[in-house]
Amino acid sequence: MTTLSRRNFLFATLAASATAAAGTVLGSEPALAVDRAGEFTRAAARYDVPAAVLATVSYGQSRWEDHAGSPSAGGGYGPMHLVDGARAAAARRTADKTGTGVMDTLGQAATLTGYSTSTLRTDPAANIMGAAALIASVQKKLGLALGTDTDPATWYSAIAAASGLASSSAQRVFADDALQDLRRGVVRSTVGGTLRMAPRTIGTPTRQRSWLTARINQAAATTGGRPDSRIDGPRGLGIEWVEAPYEQYGPGDGDYGNHDLAHRPVTPTLDQIVIHDTECVYDEALKLVKMPTYLAWNYTFRASDGHVAQHLQAKDIGWHAGNWYVNTHALGIEHEGFGAVGDETWYTEAMYRRSARLVGFLARKYRIRMDRAHILGHDQVPGVDTAHIPSQHWDPGPFWDWEHYFQLMGADLRRGTIRRPARPGEVVRILPGFDTNTQPLTGKDGDAGAGYPAGTGMNFVTLHTAPDDSSPIYTDAGLHQNGTAGSSYVSDMGGRAAAGCDYAVAAVKGDWTAIWYLGDKVWFRNPRRRPTAAVVWLGARVVTPKRGRTSIPVYGVAFPEASAYPNPEDAKELAPLIYTLKPGQAYVLHDADIPADYYKAWTYSADTPGDHVDIVGKLKYYMIGVGHRIGYVLSTDVDIRRACL
Repeated sequence: MTTLSRRNFLFATLAASATAAAGTVLGSEPALAVDRAGEFTRAAARYDVPAAVLATVSYGQSRWEDHAGSPSAGGGYGPMHLVDGARAAAARRTADKTGTGVMDTLGQAATLTGYSTSTLRTDPAANIMGAAALIASVQKKLGLALGTDTDPATWYSAIAAASGLASSSAQRVFADDALQDLRRGVVRSTVGGTLRMAPRTIGTPTRQRSWLTARINQAAATTGGRPDSRIDGPRGLGIEWVEAPYEQYGPGDGDYGNHDLAHRPVTPTLDQIVIHDTECVYDEALKLVKMPTYLAWNYTFRASDGHVAQHLQAKDIGWHAGNWYVNTHALGIEHEGFGAVGDETWYTEAMYRRSARLVGFLARKYRIRMDRAHILGHDQVPGVDTAHIPSQHWDPGPFWDWEHYFQLMGADLRRGTIRRPARPGEVVRILPGFDTNTQPLTGKDGDAGAGYPAGTGMNFVTLHTAPDDSSPIYTDAGLHQNGTAGSSYVSDMGGRAAAGCDYAVAAVKGDWTAIWYLGDKVWFRNPRRRPTAAVVWLGARVVTPKRGRTSIPVYGVAFPEASAYPNPEDAKELAPLIYTLKPGQAYVLHDADIPADYYKAWTYSADTPGDHVDIVGKLKYYMIGVGHRIGYVLSTDVDIRRACL
């Protein structure tokens, strides 16, 4: 059995089988049928499992990617995401936890097939064989019928049990999604072409699903039965309450942690959700969030199964974004993973799906806009002032698939756009297509000279100083205050425009588009035949400097004027960032209705006079897309107009 090329293993096998069976050539069909791929059909025949079951399980685990033997952030491998239980157990021991917390599906597959764990990790064909053997083994133990032509719905329990997910609720969600994907069908563009699983009619697993539901209910009854009233999320997500402490740890009034008490969304308002990655394993993140001397956020997702723990109620303010104004108005959601692909690599589909369900629920409940300015990465949060720009975080990084994430939320980023050449004065949305988008990027495993393999999906386009690939990558003056140049290093996001972000078009030259960015004109490749951005035609507005103004300051916070503070000594300085807007430039308006406020919370006791109060001013700010990050400008400095169409 041979190891096939990165990300193209399905195309290689389908091309071979299509040529042998029908004399066709690769690409003669509009899409390649995944459930007819050789790896899936051979595994199906060998273990008497429907190929469609294997195909839908693979989509739910990895979206049909093999990842060249690299593990996910949850320790799973290959297109079937076989989880290395020994590796997970070692990670938990590092975090002072006992037990594995996951099923060792990799080890079980090795026992059932005779393949080594190394082969199962790196060979996609063996990986699929291993999962087929595991699913068939569960089906047989349950006394249910095997057969390649059996109804996939009769495999519901086996799909759930062999998923590698630790909790019964997570298993039920996975199995529900797997059958739903079969009913609806799936089409996915990736490196090499389009993959397809056609929609089909299948039965309803009423009895098998009721078995699993009974197990979930029994577990709930064992732990008390009644859900924790503090938990905030959609039904069926199985959210666990792991409390972030509010404790005084020293003699001073300000010696407390690890968050602040408030009354959101009444006061302050709740307007954003910040997406983070943990940069550590899940159990280490839980260990940290329970420390009063550390900091807190609202939720943490586990990569292996998408399990989620909640730490704060929405009313209280976590310390997670490195910007007090954003913290005041945002929820923070952490995802087990690492921003730079290395030993721990890809974000799992289970985590994407369950996170999207939670974020979609929270956005609708609290009326948070579902766009990339209000559901944003930590890498889009500005520094509070120029000095803090270089230390701002860059998670979840270039390997978080924003386009897929928003599709899962039911808020497709393509909505309101059209694919046609852009014109100056219009607004474009960056939509490069994650799976087929590989940009020049270095810094793999911390090595500045190490690039990323061809076929590694990325969520951004590279920005240049001229319409030429050989021209320098744009240098973000705030990020490079030490005088270094902009680079392709994985953490240097100052020369990038990320998926879903909107920009005003400054110029067009052939296959290149220029946008206004941090006070400069920058260029990105936007080929007519395969555009990396779409024109925003629905409701796009921009801000421009008022006539006669030569320089407009940009702020990292929207704090009130000094006179708004009851105690003048509490007033926060309005310090502009290093960036300025210039005459003739335009920047996308994200929100014209944001509060100018400062939530004062300096002491532990909520009864301290004049503390734990929201100080609201009369200044009016606009939130704009100023570069890779958002920014704020004063309404008195700019005019609003509709973008040209």
